[in-house]
Amino acid sequence: MVNKIRNTIGEVFTEVADALITGSFGKKTKVGLTILGSEHGPAELVYGAELAQAANPDIKVVVIGNGVNSDLEMVAAENEEDAHAKMDEMLLNGELDAAVTMHYSFPIGVSTVGRVVTPARGKPMFLATTTGISDVEKVAAMLKNTLYGIAAAKACGIKDPTLGILNVEGGRQVERALRKLQENGYNMNFTESSRGDGGVVMRGNDLLMGVPDIMVNDSLSGNVLMKMFSAFNTGGNYESTGYGYGPGIGENYDRIICIISRASGAPVVAGAIRLAADCAQGDLINKVKTEFAKARKAGWDQMIGALKVPSPVADKSNNIAQVTAPPKKLATDALPGVDVMDIEEAVLSLWKENIYAESGMGCTGPIIMLAPEDREEALKILKANNYL
Repeated sequence: MVNKIRNTIGEVFTEVADALITGSFGKKTKVGLTILGSEHGPAELVYGAELAQAANPDIKVVVIGNGVNSDLEMVAAENEEDAHAKMDEMLLNGELDAAVTMHYSFPIGVSTVGRVVTPARGKPMFLATTTGISDVEKVAAMLKNTLYGIAAAKACGIKDPTLGILNVEGGRQVERALRKLQENGYNMNFTESSRGDGGVVMRGNDLLMGVPDIMVNDSLSGNVLMKMFSAFNTGGNYESTGYGYGPGIGENYDRIICIISRASGAPVVAGAIRLAADCAQGDLINKVKTEFAKARKAGWDQMIGALKVPSPVADKSNNIAQVTAPPKKLATDALPGVDVMDIEEAVLSLWKENIYAESGMGCTGPIIMLAPEDREEALKILKANNYL
């Protein structure tokens, strides 16, 4: 008890001293950073954290991992799984306001909105989205990405962000759906392409110039763009500019976790920490709920419902759709390789055999998350049912 009191008093004196030095007397936003798993080693990530804290007196960075000495607050973790578990626990119990990490699996329905610095004019631009999958149907996914991007931009202080749609397959359908939503009362600020023929559908030139505040795209395209923007001047193996792949956003997602890649260098780590703090300070989670509530008044549910692909699960003769989940386990292992259209059905096939599993999205595509001890049996079941 005495030591605890001493530690508390020490923390108070440290915070007061920091405030006197920096002139920042408000409550600091606490951002966690996991440092294990980088291709550049943990010291590179800690350097990025130190850059972020030095430049941002409103942020307190908490490093989660091992192997590096720093004056930053440290939380010990043995490996990546342990670091993610501690990060999640600290987010859920309020010890952290946001976090930055690598190789984190989001559930289907959650995607990340990244932020880049465009090269032609040095203008920041949001890419909605860059990892994860918002919906198994592409147009529905890009419509959700639009709301995710708007919420992220508003959380970062852009009151009326401009919107463009990348010229990818399904882009024109997305435009028609968004125009209809706008006609029904959902306010959107469409921008115009820099090219002579204009329009809300953006070309490569618009990407380089950062014409819209938010570029709506599918996650696979966004992931490629993020890597190009962040590493185009380094040869590709070191991401040197930007803010990382951004926060995972979903209508009912309850935490702010921003993603960097294993190739992200210290400048991107620092940018990602700043972005995570901005999202926390800007109340991102409630911004998402607000945007969905406004969209629903404009006919969102009917629009998305019309785009849904009928699930093959309901037609299974063995009534697999009626299977309930077995007791929940800590799902820290991941099985890739199942097609996104089959992912939910594959999870149910494991539930039927009393193996707890969840669907998710990893860095390279859909994954099934499950407990490590169930991996071998799950592989047999998935192969037997032709999911792998």
